[in-house]
Amino acid sequence: ERVFSSHRWSRDFVNTVGWREAEIPAANGHGNARSVAKIQSIVACGGEAHGVRLLDDKTVKEAFSERSTGQDQLYGFPTRYGLGYGIPSDATRMLSPSKCVGFWGGAGGSMVVVDRSQKLAFSRVMNQMHPEPDMRPIRMAQAVYKSLGLA
Repeated sequence: ERVFSSHRWSRDFVNTVGWREAEIPAANGHGNARSVAKIQSIVACGGEAHGVRLLDDKTVKEAFSERSTGQDQLYGFPTRYGLGYGIPSDATRMLSPSKCVGFWGGAGGSMVVVDRSQKLAFSRVMNQMHPEPDMRPIRMAQAVYKSLGLA
């Protein structure tokens, strides 16, 4: 509880020009769900999407190779990480039935899932911050896979 409520910035602060103009890695990306999914579709499709190759397939595979594993001290379950993505562990199987998937979440309930085996990328972003943990992104991921007949 203490970690989830310890953000040092207010909701109003993250809407200021200063916040939006700052370059804070992994903390203040701006986009809608469509733009996040579109850029991640490049990774989902092996480095090429929309007629443009931006990454070598070898580079994409490296992003999904395990770099770190262990007990998450915040959530209390075992986790695995690639380069910039969480990768499947027993505790994250609820997000995707695929073994070739990467995912990441953000404050307030945002999430992206990048599934290389299905050439699928989808995301959820919000226009308002919500208390964490927010289960809606997990339910959304489950609904996507169910709708595709993969769950």
